[in-house]
Amino acid sequence: IYVPDYCALEVAEEGEGEGEEEDDGHVILHAWFGPEGTVSPTHTDPYHNLLAQVVGSKAVGLFAPSQSPYMYAHEGLMNNNSQVDPKKPDLARFPLFAQARSQRCVLRRGEMLYIPPLWWHHIESLEVSFSVSFWWGRRRR
Repeated sequence: IYVPDYCALEVAEEGEGEGEEEDDGHVILHAWFGPEGTVSPTHTDPYHNLLAQVVGSKAVGLFAPSQSPYMYAHEGLMNNNSQVDPKKPDLARFPLFAQARSQRCVLRRGEMLYIPPLWWHHIESLEVSFSVSFWWGRRRR
């Protein structure tokens, strides 16, 4: 697995420096392999994330950080995970989720998707799939 050159880019953001750790220059790799229907529940990641689809395809739902008030984050250590299943939201328990706005796409073999730090994302494999996430930059909290 080769690290894409994109992971060397320094990405400036509004409010940079607040709640961040120093960038050590390393890229963290995560490999994801699973059958059709594998779901990554809605969550955020603390780094820039370049998701590369190697085999198969995945449906991706993205929610900007501005949608956080509607996402019903878990308390404590899992506060980067939403309690809401966006495919079958329980609006009786999570009524504000009805106001959440998302963007959706299908990521296919050979494609990459950039997911900025702290963006909520929900991912479902549409078939047997293998993908790699490349995390880099300063850790956001």
